[in-house]
Amino acid sequence: MAVSAVWRIEAPRLIAGLTRLVGGDLGLAEDLAQDALVAALEQWPADGVPRNPGAWLMTVARRRAVDLIRRDQTYARKLQLIGRDLESGGSGASSAAPGPEAALDEPDIEDDLLRLVFTACHPVLPAPARVALTLKLLGGLTTAEIARAYLVPEPTIAQRIVRAKRTLAEKKVPFEVPEGPELAERLASVLEVIYLIFNEGYAATAGNDWTRPALCDEAVRLARVLSTLMPREPEVHGLAALLEIQSSRLASRTSADGRVVLLSDQDRGRWNQLFIRRGFAALATAESLSTAAGRPSGPYALQAAIAASHARALTPEETDWPTIARLYGALAALVPTPVVALNRAVAVAMAEGPAAGLSLVDQLVAADALPNYHLLPAVRADLLTRLGRHAEAEAEFARAAELATNAAERALLNQRAATAGRSRSTGR
Repeated sequence: MAVSAVWRIEAPRLIAGLTRLVGGDLGLAEDLAQDALVAALEQWPADGVPRNPGAWLMTVARRRAVDLIRRDQTYARKLQLIGRDLESGGSGASSAAPGPEAALDEPDIEDDLLRLVFTACHPVLPAPARVALTLKLLGGLTTAEIARAYLVPEPTIAQRIVRAKRTLAEKKVPFEVPEGPELAERLASVLEVIYLIFNEGYAATAGNDWTRPALCDEAVRLARVLSTLMPREPEVHGLAALLEIQSSRLASRTSADGRVVLLSDQDRGRWNQLFIRRGFAALATAESLSTAAGRPSGPYALQAAIAASHARALTPEETDWPTIARLYGALAALVPTPVVALNRAVAVAMAEGPAAGLSLVDQLVAADALPNYHLLPAVRADLLTRLGRHAEAEAEFARAAELATNAAERALLNQRAATAGRSRSTGR
């Protein structure tokens, strides 16, 4: 367990430093890191965990890199890339017990970690591959753990990771942090990956469980790391704020028997106040940075502001729906997607009444904007229920249940369809 815990902490920094040292070869860097892990598994149970385990792992990996390069035909060229520091602490010392002198506390190790973030999340890769590679390299998760989290076969995840590394090599993606105009595009890809990981944990798309807290925890951790690596980027703090506040509700999103608990029915006393305070602080930082730069809040900061409005309400009745509707309007202007429009319709319905919200939803239906998205008929059904149109609501809830791929969510929708059916029968 000690080796596993250390690995989860040190793996990203280890792989990041090694990738730079071997000239950007991500696959080789990961192999070297794995070799160091094997050495730790062999020696630490008997010798104990070293005082500086990260330094121990890096020293073993570096010495392994020297051995590989010495056997390579291009030894001289690659040795220049690695530099003389590869052999520091190597004279007369046993590779079985490296000391901390070759530690990971080099001044540019955090830069290496940031380079690794941008490499793993490069937009040249499809989103599923970016997610899998990020969880593997930056999360320290095994292929089996990623497969279990996403309910897909382990070979599928393994293939995604292998193809991702091959694509990065074939496209000659540099191991660097982009600059200038490219930074905004690349940063958007990084933030999207972390956001996707969190969303899959917050509302699982498939399986029996409504939430997967481990994925949420990993996304929050990655967002926190990124905010320390890029402290001047407002949207980095905006994403961190959003995930902190949203994760504060995880314990209240399901009942003891695993059933879905809607926001209006949640026990707000179970919301994690520490996470909420962290979220508020990150949101304040995001807004302050945006103001200082003379630009409006970005999409993640706006979503964080919406989440903060919910977090400030001690009861559902105290929720400031007009403010939330206004924030969704601003978000829709920046991100004019049907899903944002649907969320805005919900907020408008709460602020102005169900008829106003239904009008917006019906516009999406007429445009065939979300044909297979189960939440569209679910929202429409809820609004129809509030308007007393129970027969229509029953049909919409039933359609939403058919489209839902998560078992817990499907059960809730079927239950609501049955309730609407009983209301229709009794005329209430």
